[in-house]
Parts: sequence; structure tokens; C-alpha cells
Amino acid sequence: MKRIVIFASGSGTNAENIIKFFNHTKTAKVTMVLCNNEHAKVFDRCKKLETKCLHFKKADFTTSNNVLNILKKEADFIVLAGFLLKIPENIIANFPDKIINIHPALLPNYGGKGMYGMHVHRAVKENKETETGITIHYVNANYDEGATIFQAKTALLATDTPENIAEKIHILEQQHFPKVIEEVILKNA
Repeated sequence: MKRIVIFASGSGTNAENIIKFFNHTKTAKVTMVLCNNEHAKVFDRCKKLETKCLHFKKADFTTSNNVLNILKKEADFIVLAGFLLKIPENIIANFPDKIINIHPALLPNYGGKGMYGMHVHRAVKENKETETGITIHYVNANYDEGATIFQAKTALLATDTPENIAEKIHILEQQHFPKVIEEVILKNA
């Protein structure tokens, strides 16, 4: 059974969905969640799910091997679920094609530094897009530029607000992210 470590920064709805999904498979298990935001709601979700959730400081991630050392002990695959920091080179080098991210748009559109959450949905609305979606991709040294694994689309109406768009994206994330993670793990097992 493969081990997954999830990185999260916020409410943790995707992390919760992934944990619950893998609690019912023999493919993998979420061993822990790592979070850079000590006030994130993901801690409460993990407590209810009896999943270890550790807070780390940015320096433990970017200028030392503290987080990398945890990952070497706990992870075969890393999943970013609403995680906002750029993954350092030392972690990428130790987990080639084993770090998976989800982005709330159809990359390469609306990707890059600063393009997350409502920033993406507002940009999609401002540009009067007729569709948007999610992109699940491998992580490399650049924001949102790793190879695409999977995309799912949803139609947009002229009346959709950024909040409506966020709801449509959340449905796609919940529906597809755990299954695609499992497919990647099975393919790389």
C-alpha cells in the first residue's frame, strides 16, 4: 500500500475528500497532512478523521530539509490540495513525478504565481469565458507548468458570478481528484 502525504493551506475540503476516499481502498493511505497555516480549518477536519496533521514554518520547507526528512519517512506520493507555497527543488528532486497538484482552471490559462482560488474565478468571469474547469498536473519547479494528467470542464453562463464558478469547480474537484490520484498511483506502482 502506497503512502500519501497531503499539503494543505486552507479549509481542507479536498484533503478531507482524499482521506475519506483512500480510507476505503487498498491502493494507498494518507499518512499525514502538512500545513503551513496554523489557523487553517484543515486541522479540525483531520482531527475528526483521525489523521495526523502537522504545522510547519516556511523556513522548515524552503531553507532546511526538515519537511523533506518527514516526507522521506512518510510519503511515496505527495498531493497538493489547496496548498499555496511553491515546492522547493530539493523536494521535487526526491519525488520526481510523484507530486500531484490540482488547479481551479484549464491550464495553461489562468495559471502561475498569484493565480489561485477566487483570483482565478474572477479572472475567468472578467474574460467572459464560456467554460472553465480543473487541471490535475504533476509539479515541477514552476507554478502550474508541470505535465497535465487530467482536465475536466464545466460550462459557464453569462450570469455566473465568481462565487458560482467556485461552486462548479469545487464539484469537479470533489468528483475527480481522488480517482485521478489513485490512477496515477496504480500507473506508477
